[in-house]
Amino acid sequence: MSKPKYYITTAIAYTSKKPHIGNSYEIVLTDAIARFKRMQGYDVFFLTGTDEHGQKIEQSAKEKGVTPKAYVDGVAGEIRAICDILNTSYDKFIRTTDGYHEKEVQKIFKRLYDQGDIYKSRYEGMYCVPCESFFTEAQLVDGKCPDCGRGVTQSHEEAYFLRLSKYQQQLEDYIAQNPDFIYPESRKKEMLNNFIKPGLQDLCVSRSSFSWGIPVEFDPGHVIYVWVDALSNYITALGYDPDGSGELYQKYWPADVHIIGKDILRFHTIYWIIMLMALGEPLPKKVFGHPWLLFGTDKMSKSRGNVIYADELVEMFGVDAVRYYLLSEMPFAQDGSISYETIIERYNAELANTLGNLVNRTVAMAKKYFGGVLPKPCMAEEIDESLKAAALEAVGKTEKFMEAFRISDALEAVMSVAHRSNKYIDETMPWALAKDETKQARLGTVLYNLVESIRFTAALLQPFLPETAQKIFAQIGTDITDYESLSAFGALPANHAVGEASVLFERLDTEKRLAEIQEKYAALEGSEEPVGLAQIGIDDFAKVELRVAEITACEPVKRAKKLLKLTLNDGSKTPRTVASGIALWYEPAQLVGKKIILVANLKPAVLCGVESCGMILAADVSETEVRVIFVDDLPAGASIR
Repeated sequence: MSKPKYYITTAIAYTSKKPHIGNSYEIVLTDAIARFKRMQGYDVFFLTGTDEHGQKIEQSAKEKGVTPKAYVDGVAGEIRAICDILNTSYDKFIRTTDGYHEKEVQKIFKRLYDQGDIYKSRYEGMYCVPCESFFTEAQLVDGKCPDCGRGVTQSHEEAYFLRLSKYQQQLEDYIAQNPDFIYPESRKKEMLNNFIKPGLQDLCVSRSSFSWGIPVEFDPGHVIYVWVDALSNYITALGYDPDGSGELYQKYWPADVHIIGKDILRFHTIYWIIMLMALGEPLPKKVFGHPWLLFGTDKMSKSRGNVIYADELVEMFGVDAVRYYLLSEMPFAQDGSISYETIIERYNAELANTLGNLVNRTVAMAKKYFGGVLPKPCMAEEIDESLKAAALEAVGKTEKFMEAFRISDALEAVMSVAHRSNKYIDETMPWALAKDETKQARLGTVLYNLVESIRFTAALLQPFLPETAQKIFAQIGTDITDYESLSAFGALPANHAVGEASVLFERLDTEKRLAEIQEKYAALEGSEEPVGLAQIGIDDFAKVELRVAEITACEPVKRAKKLLKLTLNDGSKTPRTVASGIALWYEPAQLVGKKIILVANLKPAVLCGVESCGMILAADVSETEVRVIFVDDLPAGASIR
């Protein structure tokens, strides 16, 4: 009997820059759903990838002094590496610069043109480069892009248009007939009331003012605009061809669900659906618009200086701790938030204490009291039934929540088994039973129940924390990990031997870890050198105030191995404090009395509790050595120009 198919996709990431953790949430969310469906027995095809054309990329490449292809090759490599670092199980990674994709997009464009769904006209309106979107004057907010708030430019150019208006009624009818197509309900209402019912305007689908895109075959002065190019990836990845699609497309299309951010919902529920209607292809079953992950209460943005990257978090906390935070923190329909403090808090409370401590002490007790071999459970008590019921109930809850894409609720249901198991330990007190020789049978039953409940927890954790689940299976010594084994409590055989206890998540010292994070970023401050630095003019250089300053005092910064606190005389009446990451190369006594070059008008920053008002100049003389630039023969306060 063949497995039921399940086709799931993420939005493809735009290769304008390295994605931050808010962007990476989507791939982890989608991976958890894909892994869960595989565990249930589905034949899953999980697609992700990168969107690599457009004016913004052409401009970014020019600024870096590289070709657009070289630029996107680098960023696409970073994006795929982050997908791998986060242990995501995608089946295919598509790039819109892949030759087969470009060829099929040209065919799609030509097919729509030949049948009259694409026509040539002229565009006049406002254009936002970062969003790759056109807007009318009425759609602007305070004269700026309604999506990102950035400035827009007046655009006049010849272009091709897709007849959205032709399919408006058909789209409305489809949404009415498929009430769960746009999910959740609040997103559907937003699309209908704000975008569809007011009336659809035909969509610009080509550009002639830049060249980095897929050429329109029959009109070489035009490139195919981002949405026809990018959205088509969901079918070209499966081998779609307007002249006859392949086996993979026939097997998996239509998609069971597109997982996308709420900010690009209209592109997927209007533009993409009308493209498919025009092509005469089946429509995806569901589009799930997930919320954003915020830094505190703000949307992440490099310009705000509040960007966190997934690879850096994995280096600090481990991949499964990052996955756990992302999947447990995000509510179903509201934005979630992230900060280093809350990551550490959740890590300690839920991973180290609730889960890790449960596994460690249970395996340790099995070793201590029975030499690691659990006897057949033969002395049950009423309290055992509560533990068994909690484990079985969690299976049903997890499945129910996963079907509704309520991922944080599903993970909470899984962790409820661990919470109930810890309570069971407190209720049964195995250490007290061990002191009474007449209660050995009861002790064996208690420990068997605990190991079995841990097996339930680990089995359900597999889609969320795959590495941790495998470590738990090894510690409790079982290969009974399949979903079917969770239909009844008691799958572990009699005389089951556990493995070796080890720490799953070592508890973190919050203050120490936060100080290390601050120290790390202080050391990195200004050290990144982008490939192909853009040239600057004399006016840009003139904005930097360089001044000679004398170090009048110097001391280490507590809890920061790389930082020294410098007190400087910069020629003004007020001493200045600077925190500098040079402690690995200089002792404080070496620096007092020395004169350095100070960046005097740098915005102040607090580093490990020290307000740093400036930066000193130093040179990287090798990969492991830094030397401060001393100018002892110049007077304090002298201007460098």
